[in-house]
Amino acid sequence: MPRRTDINKILLIGSGPIVIGQACEFDYSGTQACKVLIEEGYQVVLVNSNPATIMTDPQMATRTYVEPLTATSLTRIIEIERPDALLATMGGQTGLNCAVELANSGVLDQYNVELIGCDLHAIQTGEDRRLFAEAMAEIGLTCARSGYAYSLADAEALADNMGYPLVLRPSYTLGGAGSGIAHDLQELREYVSQGLALSPAGEVLVEESVYGWKEIEMEMMRDRKGNCIVICSIENVDAMGVHTGDSITVAPAMTLTKLEYQRLVAASHLIMEKVGVNAGGSNIQFAINPEDGRMIVIEMNPRVSRSSALASKATGYPIAKIASKLAIGYALDELKNDVTGASACFEPAIDYVVVKYPRFAFEKFKGTETVLGTRMKAVGEVMAIGCCFEEALGKAIRSLETGRAGLGADGKDEFEEDRFWEYVGLPTEQRLFYIAEALRRGFSVDAVYQASKIDPWFINRIKAIVDEQEIIRDMSLLELDVATMGRAKRLGLADAQIAWLTDSQENEVRIYRKHLGLLPSFRLVDTCAAEFASKTSYYYKTYDQGVSETRLTDRPRAVILGAGPNRIGQGIEFDYCCVHATYALADVGYETVMINCNPETVSTDYDTSDRLYFEPLTFEDVMDVIEAEQPTGVLVTLGGQTPLKLAQPLVAAGVPIMGTQPEAIDLAEDRERCAELMDSLAVTYPPSGTAASLQEAYQVAERLGFPILVRPSYV
Repeated sequence: MPRRTDINKILLIGSGPIVIGQACEFDYSGTQACKVLIEEGYQVVLVNSNPATIMTDPQMATRTYVEPLTATSLTRIIEIERPDALLATMGGQTGLNCAVELANSGVLDQYNVELIGCDLHAIQTGEDRRLFAEAMAEIGLTCARSGYAYSLADAEALADNMGYPLVLRPSYTLGGAGSGIAHDLQELREYVSQGLALSPAGEVLVEESVYGWKEIEMEMMRDRKGNCIVICSIENVDAMGVHTGDSITVAPAMTLTKLEYQRLVAASHLIMEKVGVNAGGSNIQFAINPEDGRMIVIEMNPRVSRSSALASKATGYPIAKIASKLAIGYALDELKNDVTGASACFEPAIDYVVVKYPRFAFEKFKGTETVLGTRMKAVGEVMAIGCCFEEALGKAIRSLETGRAGLGADGKDEFEEDRFWEYVGLPTEQRLFYIAEALRRGFSVDAVYQASKIDPWFINRIKAIVDEQEIIRDMSLLELDVATMGRAKRLGLADAQIAWLTDSQENEVRIYRKHLGLLPSFRLVDTCAAEFASKTSYYYKTYDQGVSETRLTDRPRAVILGAGPNRIGQGIEFDYCCVHATYALADVGYETVMINCNPETVSTDYDTSDRLYFEPLTFEDVMDVIEAEQPTGVLVTLGGQTPLKLAQPLVAAGVPIMGTQPEAIDLAEDRERCAELMDSLAVTYPPSGTAASLQEAYQVAERLGFPILVRPSYV
């Protein structure tokens, strides 16, 4: 099926402001869609209200409307623009909900606008809990025992019949909004009241709890010919009961038997056909009872999602790009995968392990409930790639920029002793650290499994990390031989952890490690486990044995340090800056090299820079890339505070910095030095003082009087 010629102008709906549960993964997918549709010769009318995104740059679309994503606003734009088609599957839940409202109100029919990518029936079947459950029953698949509540009385009657605990899920919401696990009547009433208020359909699914079961996601792609492929399987390290956006996840799935995996594949194909996804991607979630293998379908997203962005970056398969092409009439077997040049109908295969780790911001909201559940609370996430789970996990933890160098062994461990065992089982952002400490204290793998319901395979991998840490703890740095140091690095231990364990300094570990000849290699993400030659340069670092696959040229190179994970105060505005830097540097003849670890962003797309390194933004990891690339210079001023903090250490290591120099950065970022500069220039500013201790802070406060504003340097 060739590209459609009966449509000319396409309306594309974005996702609006960044909110918990819907973030810059839709900036990534929407930007890809804009690029594809423009390249194919269509007029693209983009509607989005977020000024911080690269998607709303005027150059991305034929016309861009920075307007509210409401039915009223969109109706007015449709009246003006008269588009032939509406693509709503790239804008998250916001885009889908807007499309459904426009369809149900008759606006799309009135102006003869066709829904492409996913039709109304497929959207409603995938998003409406009742319709989805009925569809699953028709194809012989099982959902959790459930019923639907349209009032508190309905919910209470269902609870009387099914018993507690119960999971409550409103229809047509994102990020688990309004959902929860009710253990008693009071919680049932609380969650159902919220769910009914939040659901556009006024409907809440009340279902049996499958807490503690395995949770697996299947990222799928299907075209109008019926070609359907698995892009990626993703397994949640955390068991059912934690929203998948808040879970640590791993790709490919690690603990499934071959039979279980084949059952999931077969079920996913049936679901895609039954729901009617005929031109795009979907994410389907399953739960498997570890005791008896019973499998149930949890839900699906008949659109690209945060998991789609993760799967795209994990495999190198450009999901949003291919989905956009399917929406305009192409079939999978008519398209090429840009990474390999092979058919887009070829299922990706990966010969490495990917770990996604969520980023939280509870420190910004004191008093917020920190126990994780069905309502998403993560504000961002990181992705790390390694040759084994342990290596990828260590890289993921230090990518978070929470001050941790890895899974413990960095001098930062603090535990609530009176509740220690409770926290081993309680799903919080610190649970893995409690599990590691429990294993360090001699608790068995089975005991930790019974408490946490995390599969023993993962607990054993954590134990391998802990055991290696304990071996090194009894040694000095110079006692580490090549075998021990190499094993530690392959298990994901950072130089900073090894330094803490051996009572040395990080730079000493780096020098000694290089003296031993232990240098990392860089491998390609090629979507096909090296079956075909990769046409793009997308790398990850590993200490697994092998030759580096980096492909350098004689052109001048510039390294751009990204912003890392989204968090409060540092979001996609810095990704916007980094992407523009790659465009600008390429225009003046530089090869661009991006280092970042955020899978949601445009900067980590395979075609944004000449070479992409998916690595933590730490001194160790950045220096490893710089030593491999030998760039003309490094840009540190476009990724927010994250790269700014690396400026001084990089200069000390002899790295050339492009643009604003570290001395100027420090002059602006160090509060005391900045105040001295203001004094020398006779610039008026509020009376202030600096403190390096609590006692000094008391003295400054006494001199200034209250109220006072406390502002750390370099934040």
